[in-house]
Amino acid sequence: MTYTSEFGEVSAELHRSGEVEQAVMSSGSVGRFLAPGSATRGRFGLYEWRMPARAGGASAHFHRTFSESFYVVSGTVRLYDGARWIDGRPGDFLHVPEGGVHGFGNESDAEASMLILFAPGIPRETYFRELAEISATGRQLSEEEWTDLFARHDQYRA
Repeated sequence: MTYTSEFGEVSAELHRSGEVEQAVMSSGSVGRFLAPGSATRGRFGLYEWRMPARAGGASAHFHRTFSESFYVVSGTVRLYDGARWIDGRPGDFLHVPEGGVHGFGNESDAEASMLILFAPGIPRETYFRELAEISATGRQLSEEEWTDLFARHDQYRA
């Protein structure tokens, strides 16, 4: 049902789990784009990140134009808070404002999963698609090509 409010027509939109796009990384980690910015009118992006045991993850980095938050769903996720690496457990939450240095990964012997929230809802899935394509094809990037890829997606090494 659609309602009209001061913002115009407003209605809820159901997105089915089976229709969610995903990207598989070379580590075996799977990123599922639960609610990309295209589904939230750019307000936020919500992703599920499932990591097999010892999958590693993202080294210390930062973003200039968006915040990123992590909510640990299962297992132990290693989180970098800009000062130290800490073990995040189910229910733990880490918020990283714009410019905040952070990182994450799974160094444990068990699977782990988390939700990642980006705000605003920039098209972060484009970055993850590119990473998945690079790993799937075995393409090797030069240091200059990595720097360019990161810069195009507002990701900077710390």
